[in-house]
Order: sequence, then structure tokens, then C-alpha cells
Amino acid sequence: MTLKTHIRIGIGGWTFAPWRGAFYPKGLTHAKELAYASERLTSIEVNGTFYRSQTPATFRKWASEVPDGFVFSIKGSRFVTNRRVLKEAGDSINRFLDSGVTELGPKLGPLLWQFAPFKKFDPVDFGGFLELLPATFNGHHLRHVVEVRHDSFMSPEFIALLRSFNIAVVYTDHATYPNIADATADFMYARLQQGQDTIPTAYPPKQINEWAARLQAWSEGKAAKDLPLVDAKAKPKATPRDVFGYVIHEGKVRAPAAAMALIERLNG
Repeated sequence: MTLKTHIRIGIGGWTFAPWRGAFYPKGLTHAKELAYASERLTSIEVNGTFYRSQTPATFRKWASEVPDGFVFSIKGSRFVTNRRVLKEAGDSINRFLDSGVTELGPKLGPLLWQFAPFKKFDPVDFGGFLELLPATFNGHHLRHVVEVRHDSFMSPEFIALLRSFNIAVVYTDHATYPNIADATADFMYARLQQGQDTIPTAYPPKQINEWAARLQAWSEGKAAKDLPLVDAKAKPKATPRDVFGYVIHEGKVRAPAAAMALIERLNG
């Protein structure tokens, strides 16, 4: 499935029992769930890598089961981000990369580094952490995105710091976490976390349309008109950007339906 622009839409993971019969057809073997999902979505965010290491063989297997053009976003290890001093995370970052993520080849999307809600913005320490994130590894270009969940990051200084390293920030679409819509890299990343299982597509059609418009605007290098910016004065150059959007967290049973509705809307 090819979208009009470099916009990839997906869900978090592919193994979730309530999806069997709701998203996956009854009787589909568990071994075929990734292939089934990848034929209907254009990306998946892998969250299990946050909790435990995988093997190179596992990453190769995942890559072999999805079509060309499909990409995985991989959440970085908690041992990297759940620490008091972030700039001391170098060894943990290397161990994570050595686990085999680049075995995904061209199907490797952004690496997502998620921070605890109590982690506050310390410019020196956070800048030291960003310096540790390599732009390449084993001959592969890497893209990094951070999900920060404390209001202290709602700072122009934080936005400028990310831009200096070409690192993206997650738009969380969350009721309590900071929602940062500023473009800080050559791609944008959103985790849509306010869906509801009582709605067939997790988000009502009006909101599906609104999100499709935002993702499209981002892909064209524009700002989403209805989302405020942390630093509205320092605007980056309006150049086309790849966009990654994942329906995740709340309304999980209906997340695949929401992702497919977004893809249909963007293809319409």
C-alpha cells in the first residue's frame, strides 16, 4: 500500500489477544499475524524492545514477513532512558544497537527513546544524551525521536537543542503529557493516544479527518494549523518531511481500524 506522500501509519505491536476476531480473522494462526497486519498498515511501532533485548535473527525474521516499503519503529531500551544521568547512557545505547536492529535493513524506521513522566528537562544532561545518539550504525542511517512526558520540556531551548541534532519529538496526543507539534528534524512522529473502544474507528470520523489533515500538512513541510507550537518564532524551513503516525494506548482494540481509516482518508 503506497500513500501519496511519505506518511506511514500503524499501531503498537501486532500481538494483542483482543484483536483476534476484531482485526485478525478468526482462525488466523498467530505466526501469520504480522504478515496480515503489514498488508493493511504501513508501519508498526515495536514496544517490546523497551523491556527486553531481541536477537539479530528475530529482526531478520520480522523483516522477511513484511512487504517492501513497510517499516518498523523500534522503541529503545528502558536501560537507556530510565536513568538519573542520561549522558552516561553510552554503553546501554551501544548494547541496544548491537542487539541487531539494523538487521531490519530498509525496513528500519525511527528509534523511539521514551522518558519517564517525572524526568525533567536538564539542557546540559539532555544535550549530552543527544550527542550519544549515532547518525549511522553498521553502515545504516539512523533516525531518532524522543518522547518526553514532563512539562519542563515545553521550552524553546529544548526545541532548539533537538534541531541542532536533527532529532524529532513525539506529538503525544495525550491528555496530561506535553503535546509538542514543533518540527525539529527531517521527519515528524505522532502517537495518537486518545482513542476509545466504544467508537468503531477509535476516533470519530471528524477527528480522523482532522488527523489526516495534520499528517498531510506535516508531510508537505507545513505546520498543523490547529496545533500550537512551543516556539512559534523560530520556524524551520518548509521542506517535505516523512511522517510516522501510530494509534496506540487508549482504544487499543479499535486501533487497527483507526489506522486503516487514516490510510484510507489519506489515499482518498
